[in-house]
Order: sequence, then structure tokens, then C-alpha cells
Amino acid sequence: MNPLAQLVIYSTMIMGTFITLLSSHWFLTWAGLEMNMLAFIPILTKKASTRSTEAATKYFLMQSTASMVFILAITYNNMLSGQWTMTNKLNQLPSLAMTMALAMKLGMTPFHFWVPEVTQGTPLIPGLLLLTWQKLAPISIMYQIYPSINTSTLLILSTLSIMAGSWGGLNQTQLRKIMAYSSITHMGWMMMTLTYNPNVTILYLATYIILTTTAFLALNLNSNTTTLMLSRTWNKLTWLMPLMAATLLSMGGLPPLTGFMPKWITIQELTKNNNFIIPTTMITMTLLNLYFYMRLIYTTSMTMLPAINNMKMKWQFENMKPTLFISPLIIFTTLLLPISPTTFTMF
Repeated sequence: MNPLAQLVIYSTMIMGTFITLLSSHWFLTWAGLEMNMLAFIPILTKKASTRSTEAATKYFLMQSTASMVFILAITYNNMLSGQWTMTNKLNQLPSLAMTMALAMKLGMTPFHFWVPEVTQGTPLIPGLLLLTWQKLAPISIMYQIYPSINTSTLLILSTLSIMAGSWGGLNQTQLRKIMAYSSITHMGWMMMTLTYNPNVTILYLATYIILTTTAFLALNLNSNTTTLMLSRTWNKLTWLMPLMAATLLSMGGLPPLTGFMPKWITIQELTKNNNFIIPTTMITMTLLNLYFYMRLIYTTSMTMLPAINNMKMKWQFENMKPTLFISPLIIFTTLLLPISPTTFTMF
């Protein structure tokens, strides 16, 4: 891609997100979403192929449909209230339509089918942006309208997302699809406490971005896209194996790693509001997530010498990709749980 075009595209994507984050006018918020979406499509097709074109087309169709529903809800709300400001409480029908549109943009169930396909059709770094940066704008809107969101609707969407993400990742061998289903699960956890305590959602979002960025950058070091490629990690990057295992266990929410902290706070917030069945279901579904993370760890670690490895060897003198942010990110991924007492006092 031309460097100048790349600068314009990335600048537009970032600017669109910040317009949505900072605006209090509904039309500007929608315009920021559209700028972000249209700038992200060339990023998906950075490496031209039929698969990336298909992924970009699916992304465009789903996001444009969500944007159409969103602007329809904005217009209807303006007809009912005569206001364009986001601080006013929404009417019931526009609020429901906005929730569905934003759930579609976030890839929550039952609108999640595009997420694994689009993530699988793109390289690792655009896939990372899809699962992290592209979540910021919709979540910021949901954060601002949370007093108007129907709690029961959001709990149903979140529970279904956790179930679909946990079950969908079980039979996958493609690492990008596994990360996509993991993202669907995390979106369910993230939105679960939005109407009770939105600050917990922001904490979960920050932790999720750290964990997902670490996992994608670790996979990108060796350009691993399948479990078969992951099993050859010891041939080239032996030091990465224990760090990758710790990152995956943290994503699964296993104590005493960082990923346990937001899950712990989420469960505590739900039990405070007399919800006991939903947290039990969430914890049970998380065991399925831990299962497919453990399967990846087994694939990575149990193929070390002296085990028999019939794979094609990848020698250590091959070119490696830059590892600038891996060290601090892995520290954040594994060692932030001790700050949880301080975090609890904030919420």
C-alpha cells in the first residue's frame, strides 16, 4: 500500500473513532462510526486476495446494516423528543433499536456470525485491530446511553454471546477463528454489567485489549495461523512457549493471572444485584473457553523435544518480526492481579 494512502486511511480510522468518543450530538456520533468503518475496509484488503475481499465485503454489509438501523433509531428518537443530544434519556423503541445496532457492530449473539469469517479472512494485525480498536466506538456509545438500555435485553444478549463464543471455539483449528470466538465471549462478559456498573465494563475493556493484543502479537512473531503451525514454535522461538501459555490462561480467566480480575469483579457486581443463575452459567461456559485454550497450550508444549515431531523444521536463523511491545504486554497480561484491591475501591 502507498505510504501516503496508508497514512490517510489510518488517520481517518482513528479520527472517526475519536469523533464518536468525544461528540455529544447523535449525528456526529453516527458520522464518526461511518468514517471509521469506511477507513477500515482498505485495511482489511491490505493484502489483496479473494479471501480478504470476501472478508471486507462481509464486514461492510454487516456494519452498513447496523449503521442504517442506528441512524433510523436516531431519527425516530429525534421525532419523539425533538433533541439531538446524547445526554437525554431515550424512548423505549429507539433505545432497543440502538442496542441491537450496536450489538451487531460489536459482534454479539445473535449477530456474531460475521466475526469469525472476517477475522479468518484477514492477516493477523488487521484482525487485531478488528477485535480491539473497532470495539471502542460502539462501546463508548453504549456507555453513554446505558441508563436507557433495557437490562433484561442486555443480559440475554450477553448470556447468548458467552454461550455462542464458548461453544463455537471448541472445534476450531484456525487460531484467528479461536480468537474471534474468544472475542465474542469477552463481549458478553463486558456488556453483562453495563447497566449495573458501567465502570466495570471499561475495566474489562482495558484488560481485554491488553490480553488480545498480547496474544495476537505473540502469534504474529512466527506468523502462526493454525494449531499445526503453533506446534512448531519450539523450533524457532522456544522462549515464547511459556509466555504464550500464560497469556492464553490469562485470557481464560485463570487465577492468579490478570484475566481473572475483571471476571471476578463482574461476578461480584452481578451477585450484588441478586443475580445468581447468570453468573453460574457464565462460569460454566468459561470452562469451555479454558478447554480450547488448554488445547492450544498442549499443542505448543507437548511437541517439544524429546517428543517425536514429524513436522517440517523451522530453524532459528529465519527472519523474525520485531518484538518491541511483547515484554511489557506479557507483564501486564500476567502480573496485574495484585492491583485488584485498589481496583475494587474504585468501583
